[in-house]
Amino acid sequence: MLVNPILNKPKNLVLYIIFWLIIISLNFLLLYLGFRLKLETSLIDSLVFYSILGALGLSYWYPTKYISLGDNRKVRFVINHLIGGIISSAIWLAAGYFIINNLFNYTDDFTTFFSNSLIGQFIIGALFYYLITSYYYLFIYYNNLQKKIANEAELKNLITQAELKTLKFQINPHFIFNSLNSMSALTTINPDKAREMILKLADFLRFTLANNDKQQNTLGEELKNIRLYLDIEKIRFEDKFEFIENIDKGCLDCKIPNMILQPLFENVIKHAVYDALEPVKLNLSCKKADNSLKIILENNFETESSANKNAGIGIKNIQNRLKLMYGQQNLIEIKKENNVFKVTLIIPN
Repeated sequence: MLVNPILNKPKNLVLYIIFWLIIISLNFLLLYLGFRLKLETSLIDSLVFYSILGALGLSYWYPTKYISLGDNRKVRFVINHLIGGIISSAIWLAAGYFIINNLFNYTDDFTTFFSNSLIGQFIIGALFYYLITSYYYLFIYYNNLQKKIANEAELKNLITQAELKTLKFQINPHFIFNSLNSMSALTTINPDKAREMILKLADFLRFTLANNDKQQNTLGEELKNIRLYLDIEKIRFEDKFEFIENIDKGCLDCKIPNMILQPLFENVIKHAVYDALEPVKLNLSCKKADNSLKIILENNFETESSANKNAGIGIKNIQNRLKLMYGQQNLIEIKKENNVFKVTLIIPN
């Protein structure tokens, strides 16, 4: 609930009082030096009238709060505040005149000055009304803008999280279906390998479920997941691929997106290992560089293999996830040179 911005913080109230003390001082100097009123008359006039106006200024919050600037009835808005300015200025002058005449008994130069300057003071009162209400409207506008920005940021974050979860959930079924198909084939051909594959898959799923709600994980934990995955694929392809790690020790505790590496290895298995006649070497390296983690996965492939045609859905999945998480387009690089497929990930840290 919005409260008067002048009263919601002691600092604001102090500044408001200082503002009116300056106005009182300026008015006193104007009356005493400019209009040549008596010292006492100038002082009392300034103190009484502008103290009342300062108090009235606090009450202007209520019409500002309930007469919305966002309404489409602009004519009504203008009329309401025209009337508000007239009424508040009239109240201000009447209250000031009553207090000074009845409490201080000034009837000489004050009465003459008041009568001669009535229209000018009435305009001043109205102008202060519009000045203060404008400040209140600016406060309301700024407050609503901040809420809108916060709500949009929260909505954007929710959408991003939903998209990230959708992308992440694309990975698990894809791998599981492949594994189930392989187990089905091995059941009749080699039951022992099928049993081993089932146990490995159970370990993999247990690890995946334990980390499923995380958006980020350490590189060390992700490598455990990759090794489980490759152990399962080893049962299918035996010696058709070799996995080599070259990881700097300082990288293992760095945070990376959860399950960001698995699609890379799935891509290699599907597009290089599956069709290969010769063993495929998978080289994974990682090092720190320029406040980021540089992860490189390289593998050789045969010219006739499908790796030469398509990088697969896993690479696109990674591109989308990195863009959503870090808001950058250039965090993945793909190269094919001399029958070597190379993917480089840059993970900001």
